[in-house]
Amino acid sequence: MRADGRRPDQLRPTRITLDVQKFADASALIDCGDTRVLCAVSVEEGVPPFLAGRGSGWLTAEYRMLPRATTTRNARETRPRGRTQEIQRLIGRALRAVVDLQLLGERTLLVDCDVLQADGGTRVASITGACVAVHHAVHRLRAKGLLQTDPLGGTVAAVSAGLVGDAALLDLCYEEDRSAEVDLNVAMTDRGAFVEVQGTAEGAPFTRGQLDALLDLTAGGIRELLQIQRAVLP
Repeated sequence: MRADGRRPDQLRPTRITLDVQKFADASALIDCGDTRVLCAVSVEEGVPPFLAGRGSGWLTAEYRMLPRATTTRNARETRPRGRTQEIQRLIGRALRAVVDLQLLGERTLLVDCDVLQADGGTRVASITGACVAVHHAVHRLRAKGLLQTDPLGGTVAAVSAGLVGDAALLDLCYEEDRSAEVDLNVAMTDRGAFVEVQGTAEGAPFTRGQLDALLDLTAGGIRELLQIQRAVLP
């Protein structure tokens, strides 16, 4: 049992709430324990210059942590720093893995992930919540007759795992994350294919067996997250 009473292979209580922003083309609020991330999608006609005239669409993500998302106030970022850039690129890559940009036409999906409250796992929660918001935005484009063919090739979800002491744990909260000897973030599609595996040893290197154990944990957790997504997908 962990400090919050969970089993090693148990997710934090997770909930996805739709349409929490009136003016976004689609939005989803994801709660993973005490981590809360607001994911909003804006649909814009046109694409960046490097794609102009190719008939392809684009999807990009921005990620920010609000100043009081943590126990002490952080300065508001006016420009994304290194960690922020890394996370928003990860979110964008994960979402593009399940969107056929050619079928999207020359339009851009802008995905904003704003961390309202951070207790570990903000990047993986952003991926899981943003995928739902993207699905709803595309569903509305199709309902308006703006897309003839569905560009969505499935769903993607993500979760963390880590080695804390001798234990392999799923879905780390902040207290577990900061004391973990190994930290792993994994994104997978609903077909069981990996999109991203980010693993780091904070101290001693870890073994192949330990990595396999963590990957098995994340695969099980992601299957549960995919079910939570399905419950709110159009």
